[in-house]
Amino acid sequence: MGQPVASLTTRPDSTPSGKAMLNKYARAFFTRVLTPFAALLIRLGVSPDAVTLVGTGGVVAGALVFFPRGEFFWGTIVITLFVFSDLVDGNMARQLGRSSRWGAFLDSTLDRVADSAIFGGLALWYAGRGDDNVLCAVAIFCLASGQVVSYTKARGESIGLPVNVNGLVERAERLVISLVAAGFAGLHKFGVPGIQYLLPVALWIVAVGSLVTLIQRVVTVRRESAEAEAAAAAAARGGGNG
Repeated sequence: MGQPVASLTTRPDSTPSGKAMLNKYARAFFTRVLTPFAALLIRLGVSPDAVTLVGTGGVVAGALVFFPRGEFFWGTIVITLFVFSDLVDGNMARQLGRSSRWGAFLDSTLDRVADSAIFGGLALWYAGRGDDNVLCAVAIFCLASGQVVSYTKARGESIGLPVNVNGLVERAERLVISLVAAGFAGLHKFGVPGIQYLLPVALWIVAVGSLVTLIQRVVTVRRESAEAEAAAAAAARGGGNG
């Protein structure tokens, strides 16, 4: 879940945002730490695609086996371990010089599968033993809005627009907020009082943040589309005058 592709994290004419800088340095740190492990997998003949598939399978299993039973702490541990495959497979691809469109497609597609499993597992808990229809609906909204947020960027780029916007709550933020809250909420079973309320708060934050991000992207695509059409019309008029 992480073979290298070009990404637009900042506007070309601006300095990087704090969020982009934090992501850059965190990713660089873990890349250095995981490089020897990635090299070992290469020597063993493991492909980056295999790591992507296993990583996604581990995340899905951790989310759908543990979360619906309310085992948030152990589920988060399992998911976090497999989430690091997102850096390992990209590291392997760089070492092998195999950056490819197929790798980018597989990575992006399976990221959506993993995200759906995480919020789906939480929705199953609240639909069942968690017994809270409102939070079940919020978890489903987090699942759906996350997919739509990703789609808006992909669709905008597919019609030739840069979609230059740093959304309030993008994929990294959705995962960190949800998994950290779920992990801590799981400590309730170890006798930590009141900490289980972190997860509902986190789900509401992700839901509202995802909605804001979706609006940001839609507004950006509308503006960029209007600018592109105006530029095309001006070019056509200029060509006609010439």
